[in-house]
Amino acid sequence: MDPRHGGGRVNQLTSEDIVKVVEVDGEEWLFYKATKIDVAFIRGTSADPSGNISMENEALTLDSLAQAMAARNNGGVVIAQVERIVDDGFLLPKDVRVPGILVDCVVVADSEHHRMNYGVQYSAALAGQIRVPVTGIARMKLDARKIIARRAAFELPPNGVVNLGVGAPEGISSVANEEKVTPYITLTTEAGAVGGVLASGSSFGAATNADCIIDQNQMFDFYDGGGLDMTCLGMAECDEAGNVNTSAFGGKLNGCGGFINISQNARSVVFAGTFTVGGLDVKVEKGELKIVQEGRSKKFIRQVEQNTFSGPFAQERAQPVIYVTERCVFQLTKEGLELIEVAPGVDIERDILPHMEFRPIIKQPVLMDTRIFRDEPMELVKDLLNLNLCERVSYDAPRNILFLNLEGFVVRTKADIDDLREAIIEGCKEAGKRVNSVVNHDGFKISEALYDDYAEMIEYLMEHYYATTTRYATNGFLRLKMQEALKKRGLAPHVFERREDAHAFATKAAQINAAFGEDPEDSVASAA
Repeated sequence: MDPRHGGGRVNQLTSEDIVKVVEVDGEEWLFYKATKIDVAFIRGTSADPSGNISMENEALTLDSLAQAMAARNNGGVVIAQVERIVDDGFLLPKDVRVPGILVDCVVVADSEHHRMNYGVQYSAALAGQIRVPVTGIARMKLDARKIIARRAAFELPPNGVVNLGVGAPEGISSVANEEKVTPYITLTTEAGAVGGVLASGSSFGAATNADCIIDQNQMFDFYDGGGLDMTCLGMAECDEAGNVNTSAFGGKLNGCGGFINISQNARSVVFAGTFTVGGLDVKVEKGELKIVQEGRSKKFIRQVEQNTFSGPFAQERAQPVIYVTERCVFQLTKEGLELIEVAPGVDIERDILPHMEFRPIIKQPVLMDTRIFRDEPMELVKDLLNLNLCERVSYDAPRNILFLNLEGFVVRTKADIDDLREAIIEGCKEAGKRVNSVVNHDGFKISEALYDDYAEMIEYLMEHYYATTTRYATNGFLRLKMQEALKKRGLAPHVFERREDAHAFATKAAQINAAFGEDPEDSVASAA
């Protein structure tokens, strides 16, 4: 909407700028003039003779009150469509969502012209009048859409608040229900649904078994205030700087909706969509992805047609951003888009690079979780709640080496670090003495904002439980960040690229410790 970048003009016939750039306290802002509202069309379920409007059979309340207020404040007219007229005193005060003092005219519509939404005529479950067993909700078939939703679901923050956008992200709600993680997260839509299983397709925006429904503008107050732990949004185009376009592409004006408010204010962002578009056909065979027919149009292009999300600005704010497709996953880094995961069965030179207009950063991409490509439950709840952490810790008593397997482990929050700390301490206590630890960090993921907290955990373990510690990771960027975090705390950054080197270091340290007895102070220095 910046007038220096087109100002949101649809075509060359538009000459007037409706947005201007202003400077406040040395920072640039876009100034929008409020639009005068002459007429507001709203809808509800029941109206009494005074024009009070209730919404008992509606899936959402949306912006009805705000629209009516805006029209009234501008001297405009408010017209409400309802399905019935009820007598005075029938509507309880708290059931009235738009008071009659704001309503000028009420129109009664027959059922055919008063559909709940594009998807259904009426659903008591979507209206929140009944609760339905979630076991009865149909599972998605294992296609490109489900693969994307499954991979994105690995980013869900336990006990966090999540927004899901339209399109590919809708499938996350179904996957979360299938994996039984819905009780541990709160899914929301910008339309006002909080909790439950979010509806998809032409019923998108509503929810089954929702905790509550709030007005849409109030939901955006919550989003703008930083209430979202994560959002998963669609993408039409993406470029090498990580910019995303969802608003104007292919000669169509789609509009940005709430995309900008949501993506700018969420603590982490996941963009989800197919790798190409237009006739794409994929299938899964024996746990591998096969590209049956490639899409006609590329989505990863050199420069997006319209910039709905700024990759460089996200990097400036250290906002974690990943881009999930059915065949690979990218991550936004300071250098640009990096290819970090590839689906089993997919060849980078054959299936990825020829179908992009730029070459992404390629260091050491890992395999996408193979569970995603098997048509059976992934037991995702164990990963999200860290229920299998104890299985990642093993102790070799003869060599006094504690092995910690963090392959594929994701640190999303500080709580994940706390859970990991407890699991390691439990393993050390069972050993009954200071141990030499070896940590496998292959496929390990951690939010950039949590490296210091992770290093603090290592410092604590060194002080109380470790004689020595070493780790290995094939990912060069992870090794670098880990070394920086450890050096910052004055710890020896023993981070190797090869497992064999890490094991050799730990074995030598264990031998030296044994030679020096139980007191590890001198032996730690000798091993280093």
